[in-house]
Amino acid sequence: MHILFTGGTGLIGSHIIPALLFRQHQVSVVTRDVASAREQLDNRVNLWPDLHQKTSLDGIDIVINLAGEPIAKKRWREAQKQRLCDSRWQITARIVELIKASTVPPQLLISGSATGFYGNTDDLVLTENDPGHHEFTHLLCSRWEALARQAESSQTRVCLLRTGVVLTKSGGALSKIKLPFKIGLGGPLGNGKQYLPWIHINDLVEGVLWLIKHRELSGPINMVAPYAVRNEQFSAILGAVMHRPALIRTPAFAIRLIMGESAVLVLGGQHVLPKKLSDSGFSFRFRELENALSDLV
Repeated sequence: MHILFTGGTGLIGSHIIPALLFRQHQVSVVTRDVASAREQLDNRVNLWPDLHQKTSLDGIDIVINLAGEPIAKKRWREAQKQRLCDSRWQITARIVELIKASTVPPQLLISGSATGFYGNTDDLVLTENDPGHHEFTHLLCSRWEALARQAESSQTRVCLLRTGVVLTKSGGALSKIKLPFKIGLGGPLGNGKQYLPWIHINDLVEGVLWLIKHRELSGPINMVAPYAVRNEQFSAILGAVMHRPALIRTPAFAIRLIMGESAVLVLGGQHVLPKKLSDSGFSFRFRELENALSDLV
């Protein structure tokens, strides 16, 4: 199949694309920086500089839309909030336009979202049927999802990836979290009671491949491991795996001072379950955090 990717050079895309190429799929990637993408991606990947010159997506079987400004890169001043929204909403709206303009539209649109859709929900156990809590991450994700769902038709299935914290060997959140542990200063953030929905990158890749094959799945999909942990549990397990102490607690006020409003990303949390994936028979290789971190660290 011919699969069109946005966000192909990002953390998730750079892991999914090799899996698609291994399975003999044709892959095209939309990128603003063709030269940089060519250095990062396999030579078999076709590069599209933009979508403005396209009039349809005829010839594309699947679209995987993961483009977006990194959520935790900068403080959430109003201009940055708008960049976070525009970088997701605008390209999603354009993809939907092209799908609707296609004579033979793609059979599947897999579009990004995040467990941030639910907002900070404390100890509530959440599945795909639960509504979100009214705050910035919910507003960002709910609009992102609503735009993608406009592509739904009898010809096009839409899946929305509500992804948790993606754990990888290099890059991403885990690389940042490990730094204080390496020098013996690791520990819980805030009160440590907030739940952390997480997923090993290998399970995420296999989950996306599962969605491609299983046509009965659509709508929001919680892309998280079955067992969420509290922040203090995560810290204790990471410290044990790294053979480092996990005793230095960073107070919430200090995190808010550094991160501003975006501190909710680490001080808030969601206890999210992957109900749709589990009910469909998907088998997680890394169900327990200790196994995942032992594999990655």
